[in-house]
Amino acid sequence: MLQEYLKAGFPALLLLTTEPARAEKIIPFDGHWRFFAWDCQRGIRLAGSSKILEEVRDPVEAINWLKGSQDTVLLAHNLHLFTDSVEVIQGIQNGAETWKSRGNCLIAVAPQIQMRPELKSIFTVLDLPLPDTEDLYALQQELGNPLNVRPNRKAARLARGLTEYEAECANALSLVKRGYFSSRVISQLKAQLIRKSGLLEVWEPEHLSNVGGLSQLKAYIKSRAKAFTPGCEHLPRPKGLLLVGIPGTGKSLSCKAAASILGWPLIRLDIGALKGSLVGESEKKIRQATQIISSFGECVVWLDELEKALSGVKSSGETDAGTTSGMFSHLLTWLAENKSPVLVMATANDITKLPPETIRAGRFDAIFMVDLPSQRERRDILKIMNARYGTKVPLEYAANLNGYSGAEIEQICRESMFTDLETAFHSVIPLSRTMREEIESLRNWARTRARPANTPDDEPEETRKIRTGPSTTPTVQ
Repeated sequence: MLQEYLKAGFPALLLLTTEPARAEKIIPFDGHWRFFAWDCQRGIRLAGSSKILEEVRDPVEAINWLKGSQDTVLLAHNLHLFTDSVEVIQGIQNGAETWKSRGNCLIAVAPQIQMRPELKSIFTVLDLPLPDTEDLYALQQELGNPLNVRPNRKAARLARGLTEYEAECANALSLVKRGYFSSRVISQLKAQLIRKSGLLEVWEPEHLSNVGGLSQLKAYIKSRAKAFTPGCEHLPRPKGLLLVGIPGTGKSLSCKAAASILGWPLIRLDIGALKGSLVGESEKKIRQATQIISSFGECVVWLDELEKALSGVKSSGETDAGTTSGMFSHLLTWLAENKSPVLVMATANDITKLPPETIRAGRFDAIFMVDLPSQRERRDILKIMNARYGTKVPLEYAANLNGYSGAEIEQICRESMFTDLETAFHSVIPLSRTMREEIESLRNWARTRARPANTPDDEPEETRKIRTGPSTTPTVQ
């Protein structure tokens, strides 16, 4: 691609990359042009070499040096940090026409666009792509061959989103710790991208065995996971799932379990935490966050309680100068247009508070209703809680917990560690009783608009009715 710009006579290019050394290594090509590099400490040297040709450390002198050359490309490192100087600005403006006539090109190598208005019309912005899977696989071969360690294509694929330097460090650590190229070690090192950004959080995935029931949701994720495996590129990749339902029924837990099913890291995107006090800061942060996620690839993105994060979108112009609306607009565009292997898992307790454009086709592949657990699911939840807390609540007790959410069943098990089971049972008032009307309204909405996530019972559905009053005292077996 660079060759086309040089042939067209572009006098100045801005190459966006955080890998200046890699840029020097891969940009030069055999042909008509000679390639040199400049930085303010070493001066001018052959690109990709440490041999100094001329000790030209001043940026203005380096710009003038290019004027006296022909068919020459000069990669100028960190030149953007000197463009507040009027001498540098004037030197580039004066040199552009000369460079064009002599077949020269100045390539400013920088990590971001930071350019004075006087230079914007001169420079054309290009991106240096991060190493792809084949590049990363070749890097493993280079590191592993002297040690007789075979490369791991899965680990190479998981390393996408890392710079060459970061991938080399991750692979070297993997060899030291495991003696082979470990996908797990690569993922752990890759998580440093998230921590360094300060915009996202890395969470530990939840093992599938800790999620009771929800077999229809689990089956959906397992079947769609096939689309992310090599050789199945012809299958459409799911973009995201929206889980709506009653608080405490396992929506957030299911998001964590989805990462376990796919074997991917879990990244939490907290939209509210990205809001800043300066004008344009919030919109910039959401763009940076989605860029990091896209470059990270092969991860589950968790958006918890989406309706609260997007509250105030309709009145954003009057309340926060359009900040929330701008963040929301970018998020919707990213959800629809993102091409990276990423699965977005979003939760919502009140679907009616979400803007309608959020749930249209193309944003989320499916909307699941996570209802109160069926009796079969309640038995599964009791098994999990007994194993977690060492309690001995009889599984038959699930029949007495009709109308209780998973979180409420967990609370009963916890309470039973300090008192008898009967007292623990009566100490927890289920939401199905205190918020009966709201839950019925949500169920009515989901009946024709969402897929059921729960594991159905063999018994008739009417036995799962919401409690409307105090229950009779249960008998402990």
